[in-house]
Parts: sequence; C-alpha cells; structure tokens
Amino acid sequence: MKLHVLQHVAFEGAANILKWAELKGHSVTTTRFFEMGWEVPPVAEVDCLFIMGGPMSVYEESEHAFLIPEKTFIRAVIDAGKPVLGICLGAQLCADVLGAKVYPMGQKEIGWYPVSKVAPHPIFFDMNEGQHVFHWHGDTFDLPMGSILLASSAVCKHQAFMWKEQVMGLQFHMEMTPDDIQLLIENCFEDLKMPGPHVQKDGEIQKHSQHADILAGLLDSVLTRFVS
Repeated sequence: MKLHVLQHVAFEGAANILKWAELKGHSVTTTRFFEMGWEVPPVAEVDCLFIMGGPMSVYEESEHAFLIPEKTFIRAVIDAGKPVLGICLGAQLCADVLGAKVYPMGQKEIGWYPVSKVAPHPIFFDMNEGQHVFHWHGDTFDLPMGSILLASSAVCKHQAFMWKEQVMGLQFHMEMTPDDIQLLIENCFEDLKMPGPHVQKDGEIQKHSQHADILAGLLDSVLTRFVS
C-alpha cells in the first residue's frame, strides 16, 4: 500500500508507524508542513493517510496557515473512501473535518495515564483494560456524528473514536519510542512547568518509558486491523 504521513513539527514524526510499514512492505511518503515548499500528493496516490501530532491547535489557522489546505486535503482523502488515522492533533483534525468541535480541555494531560475501553471493538482487541498510554495534549473534541467512542481516560472522555470504520482518531500516543518522547520533552518543556493534577514531571515520564515497548507491539495489531 501507499501510505502518506502529514507531519506538523520535526520532533513528532511517524516513529514506530514507519517500522510497522517497513515490516508489512508498505511504501511511505511524508508531507512536512514545517519545511519550505511542502506539497500534498494527489489523493489517487494515497491508499491510507496518517496525521501526526503537534503543539498547535486546529483552530489556530491565522498562526499556522497550512492548517487550511491540510484540512481540505484530509476531507478529500475521506471523501475518496481511504482509511485515515489521526493521532493527538491528528485526531483533533479528523474530528474538525468531520464537523465536530475542538476546544481547550481546561487542563493538560501529559505523561503516562491509563485509558479504558468503552465500546467493544476488534481494533483494541489486544489492549488491556486500563492500558497505560502516552498523553501530551490540552485540547479535546466532541465526537463526530456517526462515530463511536472507543476509549476514555479519567480526565479526557474522548480519547479514541471510530467513524464508519474508515476514520480513527487517537488522542493518545502509541507510536512513540523513548527517544521520540525525549524529543517531545526537550521541545515542549514549558508545558511541564504548568502545574496540574495530570501533568507528570520529565523524570517521571522517562522513568515509565518502558510502556513504550509494550505499546509498540499493540500498535502493530491496531494498524494491521485498521488498514486491512
């Protein structure tokens, strides 16, 4: 398959998604919105779209002008019937494009916190109840019409959704390696200085980075089921 990645900042790439794609024999191309002269491919050349995270918000179009054509491209891929997976900001972009509201959550959720499965769905068949996943977000979204809620956390109700078996949004990260998490800490360290009941310190985040190895295995099963 021809997979395409939308990447918003240099320090939040596709990480273990690339390893999975290589193992499965899929080709991967990337649009890097932080580079000059970025382009999106023709929709016909995309079999599956992955939308990564970033520190910006979907409603900050005046500060990040690329969000406008990006949303148009995402909508076109959806309308073409291609599978789309959004992670963190990517999930919020999917929700926005599908007509749902995206807004500040009122507090940040940063670090290793468990999520609970809501609706029974084979996509999370191998995930344990209360699985620890990695979070770094301050926005949330309403569920798009026609979607089902897959997972929630104590502070954020809408952690994962599926829209018509074609679009999946994951507010949390399963794709990051410990090195990727360290890059996020280094580039978004100011977020960790904001006090909050659901903001872990950098040392605590790094201490529990072994969860990333578990998530790598889970990611393989999630992506394989979703893409197929």
